[in-house]
Amino acid sequence: MHTGMIWSDNTAGVPFASRLERAASYYLRKYHRPPTLCLVHPSMLDLAEGQFGKVTVRAYPSVLPGHFWIGVEDGPRTRSPRA
Repeated sequence: MHTGMIWSDNTAGVPFASRLERAASYYLRKYHRPPTLCLVHPSMLDLAEGQFGKVTVRAYPSVLPGHFWIGVEDGPRTRSPRA
C-alpha cells in the first residue's frame, strides 16, 4: 500500500476489532470504496496477523502505536508501454 488514510484510535478498553471496524467504516464513507489492508504497529496485535472481515491486517513497525494505516492493497505494478 502506497497511499492510505491514517486513523488514530487509542481508546482504552475497546477491542481491536471494534476500532478497526470504526476506521474501515469511516474510510468507506470518505472514499466510497471498502479498505482491504490495514497496517498497524506490532504492539497492537494481540494475536497473529490475519483477516478481520475483508480487511487484511499486517504488522508494520513504522506505524505509531494507536494508529491504523488503512487503505487498498496495491496490485502488481506494471510499466506502461512507451508510445
